[in-house]
Amino acid sequence: MGRTVLCKKYRQQLEGLERQPYPGAKGKEIFDSVSKQAWQEWMEHQTRLINEKHLNMMDTEARSYLAEQMDKFLSGDQFDQVEGYVPTKK
Repeated sequence: MGRTVLCKKYRQQLEGLERQPYPGAKGKEIFDSVSKQAWQEWMEHQTRLINEKHLNMMDTEARSYLAEQMDKFLSGDQFDQVEGYVPTKK
């Protein structure tokens, strides 16, 4: 296991990301406080949101919506779900 972080989603020490996912302050915040597991789960959820809600990533409103959902998801708050999606048991 590489470096660990106190993951703000799971509120425990977990393996951290290998590098910042974004440039700037937001990327540093995610790098310092989000686990690799939580980030991977967000990436999967983000893909579902983009596909099912037909988001155009050239649209600033769509990008703002995803940023808002990312903050909620990674903080453990309530976030938008994709209608009809049932997570598989691991």
